[in-house]
Amino acid sequence: MHYLKLLRPKDWAKNLFLFIPLFFAGELFQFNKVLEIFWGFLAFCCIASAIYILNDYRDREEDRKHPTKKNRPIASGAVSPASALVLFFILVILGIGLGYWIRDKFLFVLAIYFVLNVAYSFGLKNIPILDIIIVAIGFVLRIKGGAVIAKVGLTEWLNIMVFLLALFMAIGKRRDDVLLKLTSGTDMRKSIKGYNLDLLNVLLALVCAVIIVAYFMYTMSPEVIARYGTYRLYYTCLFVLAGIMRYLQIIYIQADSGSPTKILYKDRFIQITILLWIATFYVILYMKDITLFE
Repeated sequence: MHYLKLLRPKDWAKNLFLFIPLFFAGELFQFNKVLEIFWGFLAFCCIASAIYILNDYRDREEDRKHPTKKNRPIASGAVSPASALVLFFILVILGIGLGYWIRDKFLFVLAIYFVLNVAYSFGLKNIPILDIIIVAIGFVLRIKGGAVIAKVGLTEWLNIMVFLLALFMAIGKRRDDVLLKLTSGTDMRKSIKGYNLDLLNVLLALVCAVIIVAYFMYTMSPEVIARYGTYRLYYTCLFVLAGIMRYLQIIYIQADSGSPTKILYKDRFIQITILLWIATFYVILYMKDITLFE
C-alpha cells in the first residue's frame, strides 16, 4: 500500500492531457489511435511516478516539516530511501521502454519531459517563476506527446491554452504554500522566498485574464472556425469562465488550492463544469451536422 501511495496514482489524471489533441482533432472514436495513446498514457505514468519518487527522496527532510507531506511514504519512514530508488529506476526503464516501443518521436518528447523534471528536482524548482513555468511546460509536453502518437495536428492555440491553464493552477498552488508559510512560519520549499501573497494575487489575476481572453479569441478565430467547420465553439466559453471563477473562489474564499488534482477529484462544481464543457464541445464538434444546429 505504501509503495502504491509512493507512485501517486491520483496524479496520473494529469496524463489524460495526452488524449486532448485527439479530442480536438475530431478523431476520438478511432479505436487504434485511442489504444496507442493509452500506451503513451502508461509510459507517462511510469515516468511521472519516477519523478514523484525522486522528488520525495530528495525532499524527505523538508517534507517532514509539512502538515500533510510528512505523511508521504519516504518522509514518514514507511518506505526506505534505498527501496524508493530501486523503484525509481524500474519505472524509468519501463517508461522509456514503452516510449521506444510506441514511436521514436514520442520517446523524444518523453525524454525531454524526464530530463526537464530531473533538472527541476535537482534545483530548478528552487528558482521562483521558473519553477511554475517548468510545471506548465510539462503539460504542454503531454499534449505534444499525444499529438505525436496519434499523428494529428497541434495548433498554437491549444499549446497556449494548456500552458496558461497549467500556469494558472501552479500559481494557485504556490499561493497555498505561501499561506502555509504564514501560518507555520516554515518555508515549505526554497522557491517560496521569491513569492508573497501580493505578487501571487497579481499573477493569478494576470494569467486568469489572459486565459479568458485567449480562449474567447480561440473559439472565434477564423482559422479555428475554418478548421472545425463551425462558428459555435464560443458556446463553450460559459463553462471555461465558470470553471475559472470557481477555482478562484476556492483559492480566495476556501484557501484550499494546494492540489489541483485533489480539487478535480472532490469539487462537484468543477467536475460538472468540465463535463458540460466536454459535452458541449462534443456536440458542436462531432454532431455539428444534426438538425439542432441548422
